[in-house]
Amino acid sequence: MKTFQLTRAADSAEAIDAAAQATTAQQGAEIRFIAGGTTLLDLMKLNVEQPEKLVDLSRLPLDEIEASPDGLTIGAGVRNSDLAYHPVVREKYAVLSEALLSGASAQLRNMATTAGNLLQRTRCMYFRATEMPCNKREPGSGCAAITGANRSLAILGTSEHCIATNPSDMNVAMAALEATIHVRGSKGERSIPIADFHLLPGKTPERETLLEPGDLITHATLPPPASGARSVYLKLRDRASYEFALVSAAVVVTIADGKVTRARIALGGVGTKPWRSNEAEAALTNQAAGEELFRRAAEAALREARPQSQNGFKVELAKRCLIHALKLATQKA
Repeated sequence: MKTFQLTRAADSAEAIDAAAQATTAQQGAEIRFIAGGTTLLDLMKLNVEQPEKLVDLSRLPLDEIEASPDGLTIGAGVRNSDLAYHPVVREKYAVLSEALLSGASAQLRNMATTAGNLLQRTRCMYFRATEMPCNKREPGSGCAAITGANRSLAILGTSEHCIATNPSDMNVAMAALEATIHVRGSKGERSIPIADFHLLPGKTPERETLLEPGDLITHATLPPPASGARSVYLKLRDRASYEFALVSAAVVVTIADGKVTRARIALGGVGTKPWRSNEAEAALTNQAAGEELFRRAAEAALREARPQSQNGFKVELAKRCLIHALKLATQKA
């Protein structure tokens, strides 16, 4: 790890001013915010991230969870454990609680924050190995994963420049819940739907979100749950705990008179961003719930999959994961 300067921001304005001084193309890599540090510090130890300055946000008042008739407001600094066990989240946004509790260890959940999870970087081995080419880490160097070890990597939203997955469980649930990310920066405040917040790699895989240097995530909001909605987060992985998803599914559905009247579907472990499947949702809506329907929805969700040499199994695995998640959600009382 290279030496760096650490400062503690007194308020949001001071933090934004400090981070806005960054000049590199990689979203302010010279100056980085730090709160829990559960991903950033790992990457700094590997010299993947080499910021000259860290701005500590841990003492800013960004750790509130507020429920209202308009939905749920989640501060950027809320710890994953606090969010997962919050009574309103467990009752009304169960898919989010289940996703958070399926990720990492209790120790990491006690440190990791909402904003840090939104910005969680890929687990691709080539991204973390600085001796290997990686367009996400060093634009223009190439993507070693395409011809290398790609078993765990993406099959949706890939490009010739990058096939790395977004590893976050929380982000998948947030996508299904249609979260909005609220940002404050040197140009003012703005609200970004989570569907737009994460970017596809395209020709610029080094740019992962819409954030600009100096932008600070202040909070996320979730709309009120639909009346009668049922939700499930199902995660399939190589081992039972402390493992990233091979595939996962976040399902939020409403059933009336045996028909699916509303569906929100997101997949994890298969996309270069949290993968909201509008195709699966369209296939489900206003149709009689049942395994045949769920299979059609799964086929629609994976129709555009582009597997690599070692991860073709993810296509069928993702279909089965989604089908089973839909079964579990529709069987709930």
